[in-house]
Amino acid sequence: MKDVTLGIQHILAMYAGAILVPLIIGGALGLTAEQLTYLVAIDILMCGIATLLQVASNRFFGIGLPVVLGCTFTAVGPMIAIGGEYGINAMYGAIIVSGLIVVLISGFFGKLVRFFPPIVTGTVVTIIGVTLIPVAINDLGGGQGASDFGSLTNITLGFGTLLFIILLYRFSKGFIRSISILIGLVGGTIAATFMGKVDFTAVGEASYFRLPELFYFGMPTFEWSAILTLTLVAMVSLVESTGVYFALSDMTDRKLSEGDLSKGYRAEGLAIFIGGFFNALQYTAFSQNVGLVQLTGVKTRKVIMIAGGMLVVLGFIPKIAALTTIIPTSVLGGACIAMFGMVVSQGIKMLSKEIGKSNGNSMIVACSVGMGLGVTVVPELFAQLPNGVQILTSNGIVAGSITAIALNIVFNMLPTKQPVAILQEKEA
Repeated sequence: MKDVTLGIQHILAMYAGAILVPLIIGGALGLTAEQLTYLVAIDILMCGIATLLQVASNRFFGIGLPVVLGCTFTAVGPMIAIGGEYGINAMYGAIIVSGLIVVLISGFFGKLVRFFPPIVTGTVVTIIGVTLIPVAINDLGGGQGASDFGSLTNITLGFGTLLFIILLYRFSKGFIRSISILIGLVGGTIAATFMGKVDFTAVGEASYFRLPELFYFGMPTFEWSAILTLTLVAMVSLVESTGVYFALSDMTDRKLSEGDLSKGYRAEGLAIFIGGFFNALQYTAFSQNVGLVQLTGVKTRKVIMIAGGMLVVLGFIPKIAALTTIIPTSVLGGACIAMFGMVVSQGIKMLSKEIGKSNGNSMIVACSVGMGLGVTVVPELFAQLPNGVQILTSNGIVAGSITAIALNIVFNMLPTKQPVAILQEKEA
């Protein structure tokens, strides 16, 4: 019973992040309530399967650590851009191929990690948070294009939810603090119910049981630029997961080999690949659950396997998934300001030790964040380029990430000539 209770805690810790990604992407792509319910349900189910693949280590896949996988926020912006440009089927075609590529490169991705040092990953995480803030602000106002956008009701609900989360985070501790976003979403939705802003129709119409459907949104299509974009997103997510792997290996006193890392990467790629056929999204290791492992002191895989199994069961119950779709857009926006803001904070924390190491690192961050934010604000900058290229250049996260990778090579990986004075001093 104790293990079940601990498993439920892990679900609660990751649940907000797991449902927010499909809700944001589905809302931006104009999915119906029924389609959104399916998207949330299949992602919860695949979060469970991805977690089980990762925990149940064997000779082919699985890191074998108490790690929980969930939908990655890194993919939100790129997926919305791909879905808007080429349609949702192209998005899923790119997800399937990106998962397959991750499986194929998992054996030597450890060698590619050198292209993603902390200065790059910290910059990418910062860009992700910064470029997602406009999404949160639009949602807080009621959703872009909404007839009541910016109404007093929406503003009150959005900022009220944010204030509730802030107060909860400030005056609570431990597990309650770790699920403050989830509690904020519940509290904001309850308040919205009394204001007549919640429609329970989707919950009433949702069934109690439903099997996943192969290609629910239709047959996937394949666009090279979309595939390249989501492959880059998947690789950045692998770097994020690597940090989680090492944090957990330190907690569990287990030394990770290159083979262990390869199996971990392969499990993530396999989960993305399989999920794509059922119209799920991309995954990464959730750092919030690492904090829970540290908080409870329970480091066994059994608890995580129970949590993964419970997620799979929840994914078969659309009625529960439908409950998440009734969250008013303004409440979602208020919570997302805190969620995305914490992503920015995490990026800044990662960069704090790196910027001071060299002037080159400062330039990497300056240009990459500037490019990411600038392209987000003015996406029409590259409107004259071919459509296939625009999907790479008009997305702030992708443009900023490519800039960070390229500049890191220029400043930190290419050989540089030493000043003559230093050479003469060495010769003397």
